[in-house]
Amino acid sequence: MDEMPIGVIVSLESVLSRGVEGITDLGLAVCQLNSWNPEMYTPENAARVDEILRGKVMISSLWAGWPPPAVWNFIDGPLTLGLVPAAYRAPRIEALKRGADFAKWLGLTDVTTHVGFIPENPATTEYREVVIAIREVASYCRQLGLYFNFETGQETPITLMRTIEDVGLDNLGINLDPANLLLYGKANPMDAVDIYRGLVRGVHVKDGCYPTNGRELGRETPVGEGLVDFPVLLDKLASYGFRGPLIIEREISGPQQKEDILKAKAFLEQIIRNG
Repeated sequence: MDEMPIGVIVSLESVLSRGVEGITDLGLAVCQLNSWNPEMYTPENAARVDEILRGKVMISSLWAGWPPPAVWNFIDGPLTLGLVPAAYRAPRIEALKRGADFAKWLGLTDVTTHVGFIPENPATTEYREVVIAIREVASYCRQLGLYFNFETGQETPITLMRTIEDVGLDNLGINLDPANLLLYGKANPMDAVDIYRGLVRGVHVKDGCYPTNGRELGRETPVGEGLVDFPVLLDKLASYGFRGPLIIEREISGPQQKEDILKAKAFLEQIIRNG
C-alpha cells in the first residue's frame, strides 16, 4: 500500500482563532476545513487562512455545511438535512455556492457536503428535484474548476451512484465516511468501495456500529473499536487508485477527542507500515 497522508477535520473558526494549534500539535500537516456558517466565506478570511496555514498545513478540501435546521436521526433527518427538503433548498444552494467561492479563493480543488437522505425511488418528483438542485451546485463548482463531493451515509451506495449518473457532470466525487454507512444502516463500507470504485476523492477515518432501532443512528466509536475493517478498506481504496489523505474525524469534544484522534493516527500508521 502506498503511503497515504493522515490529516484531521478542523473548523474554519478554529483556524482563524487558534491558528495551526489543534493540527500540528497532533503531529499532522493535513486538514479538511469545515464550516457551517456561510457568512465566514469572505475573501478576507480566505486570505487569513492562507496566511496561517501556508507552508505548515495542507487543506484537502472544504467541508461546506448549510443553514439550519439539522436533526441527525431517521425521523426528522429526511425532513431537515441537505438539499432534499424543499423548504430549505434555495438558501442551502446559495450557501454551497458561497462555499465554492471560498474554496476557490483558497486554491482548493474539492468541496464536500451531505446532500441529505436522497430518495431511493428515482421515479418520484422529489428525487428529480434533488438531482436538479445538486446539478445547480455542482455546475457552479465546475465553472470554478472544483469537484463537488458527496459525503456518504444517508443513502445506499447504489442510490448515490444513480444520483451521480443522473446529475451527469464530470466533476462529481465521493467523500467516503465508512462509519456513516454503518451508523445510518445503509451498507457494509468495505463492500461499498466496490460500488464507488474510482469516484472516492476523500476519506473520513471514523468508526461505529449499526443502529439498534429504527429511529436513532448507530453509535460512533473510537477508530478500531467499531465494525470498520480499516486494513481491508484501505487496501480496496488503494486498488482503485485512492492515495489519500485520510482525514480523522471524531465527533465528540474535550480531551477525549484529542486522545482518540491520536490513537486513530497511531492505528493508521501501523496499517500503512504493514501495508
